[in-house]
Amino acid sequence: MNPETEYREGLEELAAHYKSILELLGEDTEREGLLKTPLRVAKAMQILTRGYEQDANKVLTDALFEEKYNQMVIVKDIDFFSLCEHHMLPFYGKVHVAYIPNGYITGLSKIARVVDIFSHRLQVQERLTQQIKDCIQQTLRPLGVMVVIEAKHMCMQMRGVEKQNAITTTSDFSGAFNQAKTREEFMNLLRGESKRI
Repeated sequence: MNPETEYREGLEELAAHYKSILELLGEDTEREGLLKTPLRVAKAMQILTRGYEQDANKVLTDALFEEKYNQMVIVKDIDFFSLCEHHMLPFYGKVHVAYIPNGYITGLSKIARVVDIFSHRLQVQERLTQQIKDCIQQTLRPLGVMVVIEAKHMCMQMRGVEKQNAITTTSDFSGAFNQAKTREEFMNLLRGESKRI
């Protein structure tokens, strides 16, 4: 799906619901500034939830290469945006992924695509972390995977406690990353404590 030109079935119905929502909020949906808003929001929501239509496992297997490399591969600082399923407000930040190959590697951009697919669904940060890890583990079958996500949540910034600088960090890991030494190596590399090129 090209999010700029193709939309999923139900777009017009979704727009009609958004028109009703605007009216329930007390707005005049016939005023100039709001005439096209229901359709715009419906299109935006389909783009923001396009991950439901995409297969993250297939993204990895489409770029699977046999390689005898068995050291840590890290893709860090992957920007992401998602919608929290509790308030449908954005949360956003960085995803850091490491895996230790076990005979196969995948294209580096595919790791970022996996993040994109799972983040373009209604989410909670904890589940997002686990889904990324599980997908890589199940598809590549590496010696281990670790995922760390650092995010700010608009539901904490715009409403509720209204804390502007709170950052939530989640992590999940498998295989070789069950060893504290391996996790520590990954975290040191994230913090830039390794020798840079």
